[in-house]
Amino acid sequence: MISTRILAATLALVAAPAFAENPMVGGAAMFADKNIVENAVNSADHTTLVAAVQAAGLVETLQGEGPFTVFAPTNAAFEKLPAGTVETLLMPENKDQLTKILTCHVVAANATAEAIMGMVQADGGSHTVSTVGGCDFTVTTMGSAVMIEDGQGNVANVTIADVMQSNGVIHVIDTVLLPAM
Repeated sequence: MISTRILAATLALVAAPAFAENPMVGGAAMFADKNIVENAVNSADHTTLVAAVQAAGLVETLQGEGPFTVFAPTNAAFEKLPAGTVETLLMPENKDQLTKILTCHVVAANATAEAIMGMVQADGGSHTVSTVGGCDFTVTTMGSAVMIEDGQGNVANVTIADVMQSNGVIHVIDTVLLPAM
């Protein structure tokens, strides 16, 4: 007869891969059964993004059903913006501009890195992505690397791909994407 402890340990090992599939982000585990906001608030690398999402009033939206693909800039990505930009964007009078920038990081689909790479290949090396915020960005690949060029010519690299969420997927990026001027 199998002891209860052995059975519990076996079940834990069988269940472990479901949680091991998602990469750690900002020193925190990301859980596929939590939504984008529930996971993002735990990432030490995304405190600026979380503050911006709160200031823009987008928390409820990003907790919604989705599906959403979010290209999530790190704190370091926000630090690359000119001095004072983040502080200015977080002011209540700049909420519309902040909302525009943030929604340019969101696609109304559940696009994994494999799907994105397939679209790029099918389109001959680059693929135009239209975001919820009305921005059109160009995605290219080099080997397994995915790059996104924004409306101002800035290029963001996906540094962590396929962080699965209950309402979509997050791809961590190293540059804030900006709409065309």
